[in-house]
Amino acid sequence: MDLEKYKVKLEKEKALLKEELADLGRVDKTGDWQATAENELSDQEVQDSGDLAEKATDFEERSSKLDLLELRLRDIENALEKIDEGNYGNCKNCKKKIEEDRLEVNPAAQTCKECMEKII
Repeated sequence: MDLEKYKVKLEKEKALLKEELADLGRVDKTGDWQATAENELSDQEVQDSGDLAEKATDFEERSSKLDLLELRLRDIENALEKIDEGNYGNCKNCKKKIEEDRLEVNPAAQTCKECMEKII
């Protein structure tokens, strides 16, 4: 298994995710990502209830996207740690090797195909 190839793929995706996360929010004091309003006019007085509803909807969408991206970032960071520790590519359930074609598609995969099928 070419660990360097997977490490490069993971690092590239990590950088892209951090850019996307920064577009949607910022890191708080605890290290968690928090969504921010799309435009920083949130401190201005809201003109009507329609504007308020639109801002709330936008914030919820941004928050949902941010949560998904943050989960993916954690998976990638976990995979990079496993590479550094020397146990990358092992299924977290059955401990068998994760198939190379699965890692090609998702280098942060945590389960082999057989265990993935059991989950679905």
